Amino acid sequence: MITLSFVWFVLLGVLLTVYAVLDGFDLGVGVLHPFLARKEPERRALLAAIGPFWDGNEVWLLTGGGAMFAAFPVLYAAVFSGFYLAMMLVLLGLILRAVSLEFRGKVESRTWRTVWDWGFWLGSLLPALLYGVAVGNVAQGVPLDERFEFAGTFLGLLNPFALAVGLLGLSMFIVHGALYIALKTEEPLAGRARRTAHIGWFALVALYGVVTVMAVVFAPERFVNFAATPLAVLVPALAIMVMASTYLAMRRGDMSRAFLCSAGTIIGLMGIFGVSLYPVVLPASNDAANSLTAFNAASSPLTLRIMLILVAIGLPLVVAYTYYVYRIFRGKVRLTGEGY
Repeated sequence: MITLSFVWFVLLGVLLTVYAVLDGFDLGVGVLHPFLARKEPERRALLAAIGPFWDGNEVWLLTGGGAMFAAFPVLYAAVFSGFYLAMMLVLLGLILRAVSLEFRGKVESRTWRTVWDWGFWLGSLLPALLYGVAVGNVAQGVPLDERFEFAGTFLGLLNPFALAVGLLGLSMFIVHGALYIALKTEEPLAGRARRTAHIGWFALVALYGVVTVMAVVFAPERFVNFAATPLAVLVPALAIMVMASTYLAMRRGDMSRAFLCSAGTIIGLMGIFGVSLYPVVLPASNDAANSLTAFNAASSPLTLRIMLILVAIGLPLVVAYTYYVYRIFRGKVRLTGEGY
């Protein structure tokens, strides 16, 4: 039971991390879209750059949600009930993104396109910010009663530490998206994206320092695993190294390497979060005895085994499909008369 719970803790973390890496760049593109693109061809180029990928990227979020429901149903119930309003805002944002992408080109009107461009921006900003707010609340802990039910309020979720983590996540996605734009588009749009990535990187580093300091005050329990297991310190050390490598690659003008290092930064930050949390999956801020762990929130061993078999069959197919799509649509964007 312990082994299966650990495997599913890691697997859930992997699924959510892959989602953050893949959907992170197209959320970043959406947040930057109204500010980097100054002409209609540039706006279309940004949309075309993510067009083949954005809906496939969101499959990983659905997979992560399904894995949470199957492997940790008590956690699923607590999170989706306690964070209900926040989840609805995220869902609203994702729906608005999809509708904006599909509708903006349906009418030959500048006003029509502008309205949907800002809808695309808002639909990207909400998830990009609220995902980090959710991570901040999980890291800090939320009030849970003896039945593991959420006992707080929506406004309580908008606390200083969670908002700081939300801004950290937003800056992470902006850097990732800007580097993706620099890879996929031509000048002068690519040049503006490179400059934005530089600025965003400094904001990311500053916010990382702020969040780390705030964690000492608001979430000191997240440092326990690093003190108890010296090898765990390698995770933040590697994350900082990859973060620095992103900047060095940008300075050299190697956008491909910078984008890969940006993906590595996201993996590293998610790794820090996972290592600092285990074996807890949702800390209780009011009483540690009410915390949900990888053990008391897990499904039965039989369920975990069956789900592991299904994942072993299905996950390679999803990975293969994802690789195929990215390989087919590699290279710079070339606008045609069709598309967005």
